[in-house]
Amino acid sequence: MPRVHIPAPARDLTGGEVELEVEATSVRRLIGALDERFPGFADRVLEDGELKPGLRVAVDGHVSAMGLLAQLEPDSQVHFLLAIGGG
Repeated sequence: MPRVHIPAPARDLTGGEVELEVEATSVRRLIGALDERFPGFADRVLEDGELKPGLRVAVDGHVSAMGLLAQLEPDSQVHFLLAIGGG
């Protein structure tokens, strides 16, 4: 099953879990599965059905231009990346 790294702002929903295995074939389905298991997860990462501004998804070490449509393999590693601002 794909492994997902839970972003710090959502760990309160997962009881502090940092990494989980989730059965899913796409990033969208992974978020849906996480939201079923941890209600409110989708609200943390989605806005109007798309990834929130400033949030990207890396699958197997590569930021995917496919976003929610990115396909996952059984051994995929998924990370949610938060943009860091500065000035």
